Amino acid sequence: MSVRHGLLALLERGARYGYQLRAEFEDSTGGTWPLNIGQVYTTLNRLERDGLVHALPPGDGGQRPYEITDQGRVELTLWFATPIARADRPRDELAIKLALALTTPGVDVRAVVQTQRTATMRALQEYTRLKRGDADLPWRLVIDAMIYQSEAELRWLDHCEAALVRYRPGPPKPLPVEAEGAELHERA
Repeated sequence: MSVRHGLLALLERGARYGYQLRAEFEDSTGGTWPLNIGQVYTTLNRLERDGLVHALPPGDGGQRPYEITDQGRVELTLWFATPIARADRPRDELAIKLALALTTPGVDVRAVVQTQRTATMRALQEYTRLKRGDADLPWRLVIDAMIYQSEAELRWLDHCEAALVRYRPGPPKPLPVEAEGAELHERA
């Protein structure tokens, strides 16, 4: 979720100032996505620049509330109607970490997998504990998503372990000619 669209969704509820938006955003995501207040105001400035929100005159406390514009409502409606696309290339830190661990000398890839499995299991247990609480539906949905993602990660780690059993590294690939020349040039 983009912060931009999250703030628009909150402003659809009514005019709010930055600190209210930050608190409601974090509350809506169950604290899983903390926001820096500077990020909130930077995003509000961009939304205002793009005509999606409008700043109202400051209130008694000096805070400047913002309200969503008609153009902002169109943008929000479009966002809710558009599915979230998965990237063509994975940018998952764990996947990249394991891929690099396979080719980094001295790294025990199985230990990396086991360390992650332990951390993911602990997280899954904590999410399950949180779910038993008396949370409202938006927060329960966030917890459910975290539970399903953790379960999927554990399945993927199982797959990684099975692949490691069959893995036989080949000889190192030679550097491209231009990279070899650059490396020699750097040494000189």
